[in-house]
Amino acid sequence: MAVHVLDHPLIQHKLAVLRNKETPVKEFRELISEIAGLMCYEATRNLPTEEVLVETPITTAKCRMLSGKKLAIVPVLRAGLGMVDSMVDLIPSAKIGHIGLYRDPVTHEPVEYYCKLPEDIENRVTFVVDPMLATGGSAVAAIDFLKKHGCKNIVMMNIIGCPEGIKTVTEAHPDVDIYMAACDEKLNDHAYIVPGLGDAGDRIFGTK
Repeated sequence: MAVHVLDHPLIQHKLAVLRNKETPVKEFRELISEIAGLMCYEATRNLPTEEVLVETPITTAKCRMLSGKKLAIVPVLRAGLGMVDSMVDLIPSAKIGHIGLYRDPVTHEPVEYYCKLPEDIENRVTFVVDPMLATGGSAVAAIDFLKKHGCKNIVMMNIIGCPEGIKTVTEAHPDVDIYMAACDEKLNDHAYIVPGLGDAGDRIFGTK
């Protein structure tokens, strides 16, 4: 596996605005989507392509197209929903699954309440999306569910992560690549990423 921290200037600029506690809900939601789209561009860089012949208005051209590998996007509910639309704009043929998890406020462990995946998920390159990789418990649980359904090619996409979460995921699933826009300092006593951006779900949906 590999951990890719994306330092593109556009991503970093948008991330700085995203972190600001004064950023309003509408702008926060838009920034989550925009960053996810930029990250998707990088996370799909190694998808296989094949040569095809295309008739242009002038002549025939040898071009490259995706080689037919099926893709899936699986947001971890609820915050992961904020990353889906911009990814679908780039890969509209991708199917979308959903995994519902919440973090127990006392143990901080993930609890599953919903899981719905495409029937052929085992044949797809699957992008698991969640803005925050904090303890890593939810990410590991989501990947566990996917592997139980036969998934073999899984990519994790987070906007912000931390060393604790990365360690948890890489130890449990060393075959999963992780893409993130920033790796922050640490977790605090309440299992929030520091400096982080607060609760991504609450800020996306305006629930706090």
